[in-house]
Amino acid sequence: MSLTYESNGDKSVDARIAETDLLRFATAGSVDDGKSTLIGRLLHDAKSILADQLAHVKETSERRGEGELNLALLTDGLRAEREQGITIDVAYRSFQTDRRRFIIADCPGHEQYTRNMVTGASTADLALVLVDARNGLVRQSRRHAAISVLLRTPHLVVAINKMDLVDYDQGVYDAIVEDFRSWSAGLDFAEATFVPISALKGDNVVEPSARMPWYAGPTLLHHLETVEIAADRNLEDWRFPVQWVIRPQNDDRHHDYRGYAGQVAAGLLRAGEEVVVLPAGHRTRLTQIDTFDGPLEEAFPPQSVTLLLEDDLDVSRGDLIARAGETSPPTVARELEATVCWMSETPMRAGGRYALKHTTRSVRAIVDAIDWRLDVETLTREPNDHGLELNEIGHVKLRLSGPLVFDPYARNRETGSFILIDEATNDTVAAGLIATPEA
Repeated sequence: MSLTYESNGDKSVDARIAETDLLRFATAGSVDDGKSTLIGRLLHDAKSILADQLAHVKETSERRGEGELNLALLTDGLRAEREQGITIDVAYRSFQTDRRRFIIADCPGHEQYTRNMVTGASTADLALVLVDARNGLVRQSRRHAAISVLLRTPHLVVAINKMDLVDYDQGVYDAIVEDFRSWSAGLDFAEATFVPISALKGDNVVEPSARMPWYAGPTLLHHLETVEIAADRNLEDWRFPVQWVIRPQNDDRHHDYRGYAGQVAAGLLRAGEEVVVLPAGHRTRLTQIDTFDGPLEEAFPPQSVTLLLEDDLDVSRGDLIARAGETSPPTVARELEATVCWMSETPMRAGGRYALKHTTRSVRAIVDAIDWRLDVETLTREPNDHGLELNEIGHVKLRLSGPLVFDPYARNRETGSFILIDEATNDTVAAGLIATPEA
């Protein structure tokens, strides 16, 4: 949806969002497809590397006897990663150009680290899936693309890398594009953007490549700088999970102050509107929006603010404030259905009990049923009666110990997602995307 709300000031909300334009994108793909090298190339060619960092990479590359500068060393931060030449953890890097600021999540390619890829992609505005031009689509690149779509990452880029190793052959590029389009026909996502690149040589990463005159599209960086993300924000619904109740202590000047702090998950919040506090359902009016720098007339995602209400209600951490009378209000229920990506070596079984963390609220959950699992090769749903193994994706029904206030993930990524936690180990064992809820 693309909505432009005019504020009482001189600029629209869309204009003010654009002023703080930040693109979060996650790199994904199979092992050795060149994700870390690509990130290093972006940082290097965008001149976002400090001189001492570059000197260290040069020294390490020379010590290893590598003929060229190993840009992957800029992102492989863990010692085990540098020693093995692989990416294990999600490496976050940031850089800035004249057009936009970026936060990159460099996700692992190994199958056993798929859980880390889910973490990196869960907050991304764009998923960048790399494909080795020599190998084409493999199981892990399909898996990462499918997860990106399930996570409703708004934008998808398929970068066909290592074109220098196939002599910049257009036929190789066209075949991979056709293969991806044929395989992804069953996925619900907007058209992907395809870019042929060589991260090692720099072709079509920051500057256009003279060695691929047959490609007339944008360079990768140009696409990242210009892709429209302001319209991806949901400004229609009001969603404000309460994180903290603020009551000044020992301050006679503010003894009547009671505010509810948190981060706006959706909507354009304005003082004066009637709101409902869920799950209790009490109605009141929003009287003021506070920040550290002073009050605001309105607030939008992902601003962190404090809301003041007209009535002194019993509002606690984990409650959600929404606009009263919405056409698509959040669901309040003790049962839900969800697609989950299983992240534990101990399988998920029907009857399993876990802690469920959703926005700022925590409840306990029991797995009532596991309906199917997704075959990432064929994108078919297979009946499931044995449970979910590590890295498998499936559809489950959960029963909750208390009411949860949520939306379908397709409508709101913040209020439509959750994690499951093994209470015995405190490990996160699943990421969940809420599907059609049950009343």
